[in-house]
Amino acid sequence: MSEAERSLNFIEHIIEDDLKNGYSKDVLRFRFPPEPNGYLHIGHASSICLNFGLGLRYGAPVNLRFDDTNPAKEEQEFVDAIKKDVKWLGFKWDTERYASDYFQQLYDWALLLIKNEKAYVDSQSSDEMASQKGTPTEPGKESPYRNRTVEENLELFIAMKEGKFEEGKHVLRAKVDMTSSNMLMRDPIIYRVLHKAHHRTNTDWCIFPMYDWTHGESDYIEQVSHSLCTLEFGMHRELYDWFLDQVVDQNKLRPKQREFARRNLSHTVVSKRKLARLVEEGVVKSWDDPRMPTISGLRRRGYSPESIRNFADTIGIAKRDNLIDVSLLEFQVRDHLNKVAPRVMGVLDPLKVVITNYPEGEEEWLDAENNPGDENAGSRKVPLSREIYIEKEDFREEANKKFFRMKLGKEVRLKNGYILMAESCTKDAEGNVIEVQCTYDPKSKSGSGTEESLRKVKGTLHWVSIKHALEAEIRLYDRLFTDESPDTHKDKDFMEFVNPDSLETIKGYLEPSMKNLEIGAQVQFQRLGYFCVDPDSTAEKLVFNKTVGLRDSWAKIEQKA
Repeated sequence: MSEAERSLNFIEHIIEDDLKNGYSKDVLRFRFPPEPNGYLHIGHASSICLNFGLGLRYGAPVNLRFDDTNPAKEEQEFVDAIKKDVKWLGFKWDTERYASDYFQQLYDWALLLIKNEKAYVDSQSSDEMASQKGTPTEPGKESPYRNRTVEENLELFIAMKEGKFEEGKHVLRAKVDMTSSNMLMRDPIIYRVLHKAHHRTNTDWCIFPMYDWTHGESDYIEQVSHSLCTLEFGMHRELYDWFLDQVVDQNKLRPKQREFARRNLSHTVVSKRKLARLVEEGVVKSWDDPRMPTISGLRRRGYSPESIRNFADTIGIAKRDNLIDVSLLEFQVRDHLNKVAPRVMGVLDPLKVVITNYPEGEEEWLDAENNPGDENAGSRKVPLSREIYIEKEDFREEANKKFFRMKLGKEVRLKNGYILMAESCTKDAEGNVIEVQCTYDPKSKSGSGTEESLRKVKGTLHWVSIKHALEAEIRLYDRLFTDESPDTHKDKDFMEFVNPDSLETIKGYLEPSMKNLEIGAQVQFQRLGYFCVDPDSTAEKLVFNKTVGLRDSWAKIEQKA
């Protein structure tokens, strides 16, 4: 086996085998088929990257198909959000399709099933049908309506379509096998009555097809070669194939369903129902809250599409479900932003420093590189004046030899600036330091080439000029749940593990170069982490979200635990 072959995932091996056994690349077609009943999340990103990635690898078209068969839950808002997310991730679909495009064809095929005695109208209640379903070890019981005549079934089904029955009065079921060991094959429901307006067909239809009937037939209509689903649909494959058996033309390509494992992310939930509950109960503000694992939430938090695609590539495709630590996702965004994000200075917990020998009323603009790792990133000017802010934690009156930041009687360098010597400090009535007095060496400016500027000091601090500082709202985000698997506890509700400290809002002070940043712009606050401009930001009030720290702070916490 060559190195190239060893690098293939098992889905790609399936495709390669098909190409060796008669398929041509011309018949390959993939699809991403979300239901528009909520926002896409990080789990969907893996499926998006898989399907569109296969399209890129094989030069094959990929459809974006909306599984819009339940008007009770689906909205145009979700359709628009899904399209935006897929585009943002960097993918282009071949054609935009909807299951609702095929309502007439699916209905016509359902009539064919009835005529071929492969489907019947059942008039029992849902509870009665459930009671007859049996168990995995006990066969089910046939419905008393299973042997209705073709004529009676056609008459009832057409009346269902014409809106003559209330919801729950009748359903159309496939006539398969009530003794099958696969309970999904025990006469599954194909159609139900729903008197609700559909986001595309409005009230044209009042019967709607079920997922299992819709999905495979839609794949067949679109001539999708490989229909890739997550593992929970493995038991559905037999039914997928049974439905195809009823309609397939031997001269056309028959779709092939194959399953891959979900990649669950630690310290979060990805169930749409549970995510909706977080929104409805006010734990988060919206579906795009930066704490949410939705793609829109990750985008708002400052994650880049490249980092999400790299994450999907890193975790790969597997045959068994697995829990992926969120730190791997955080590593990917940290790795990407390190390469592209401009470096700026912001102080989040300010302590005033007065440079006593700096001329009062004067200021100067220092040169600062935007990104030392990118020679094309250019530079900017940063103002310095007599009074500056540094972080409170960067000063101590006294400290041991391992503390290389500001302390009395010792030197420290300002980033892009001068060497300072802390001379004294002022305290409030409670003994808290509220101001530090320093002197600076005028000949020590970074990059000036003087002997003094080349003098080595062990500590370098970020800072902002008080006179020029921009005040901003800074939103510090942490993991939404304290438990790595909050929805796997049988005896506890996942809401019990919500992290009460997942959001802290503080006031920060930023260098003036950030005044005109666009919404979504990503920067590194030097020594603090990566941040982005939130959509709430205005010219009058800057708002930044913390994307991720420079290091994995949770790793230390978990090691101590």
